[in-house]
Amino acid sequence: MEAAKKARRNAYSPYSGVEIGAAVITSDGKIFSGANIENASYGLACCAERTAIFKAVSEGNRDIVAMAIVGKSEDFTKPCGACRQVMVEFNPKMKVLRRGLDGFAEDGTAGSLLPAHFKPQELSEK
Repeated sequence: MEAAKKARRNAYSPYSGVEIGAAVITSDGKIFSGANIENASYGLACCAERTAIFKAVSEGNRDIVAMAIVGKSEDFTKPCGACRQVMVEFNPKMKVLRRGLDGFAEDGTAGSLLPAHFKPQELSEK
């Protein structure tokens, strides 16, 4: 949780003003954090959750067991659909700890956030 709070301070959000931090921990205890990064061409932005996951994966760490997300309040700790799909790609059972600076706290799993997620293996079964 502390790594997510620290990452939030690095958010680049000149357009929305929304600052989000996220951190993942792998099965071997390594922590990777990320902040949301906006762009004037909005579609090029990257959320904190995907930034943290992509950092872990790009360093060879795919066994992600948990994620912490920190935002201003509950509304700013809800991962977008793209982030949810990326989260379940690596571990639907990943623990997801959402915290708001206003005291909001909720725990769940990536799979509970996106219960009917896309599974590529379903295509090969047809």
